[in-house]
Parts: sequence; structure tokens; C-alpha cells
Amino acid sequence: MNSPESDSESDSAAERAATAPVCSAKGCRTDAVWVLAWNNPKLHTPERRKTWLACDEHREHLSSFLGVRGFLKDVVPLTEWESPEAPTV
Repeated sequence: MNSPESDSESDSAAERAATAPVCSAKGCRTDAVWVLAWNNPKLHTPERRKTWLACDEHREHLSSFLGVRGFLKDVVPLTEWESPEAPTV
């Protein structure tokens, strides 16, 4: 039989896993470490930034996909994007 403490520990671990940012590459569930800021100039105002998240493995692929279309604006580490000192866009 499980103790109430072990149930709450597993619940909090599951909650953290469910809310951890993951890579935006199709089928990838790896933790994200990069933010790719982009916009489509045909649809968005110049200051608007949409974001994709990337793991180390998919950073280059996703950056290239956005870059060849002229959409990629910036690539920054997730820790910098989330920090309060990060510039607002």
C-alpha cells in the first residue's frame, strides 16, 4: 500500500513534468533549452514575436526552417528568455 506522502511526491513530479517546456519539433518530448522568436511579416506586425521552443538536437533544424522563410528573428537560451532581466518584445 502506498503512503500518502509517496502519492503526493509522485503527483508533484508528474505536475512538473506536465508543465516543463518541451521542444516544438514534431514528436520530440525533450526538455526545451532554446527559444526561437519569429514572426511572419505577411501576418504579424513587425514587433510581434511568436515563439517555438527547441532542445539542443532540434535547434538548428527549427532555426533553418524559420530562417529560409525569413521568419526567424532571434534565438536565445530559455533561461534568458524567462529571466526578469530579459528585454520585453
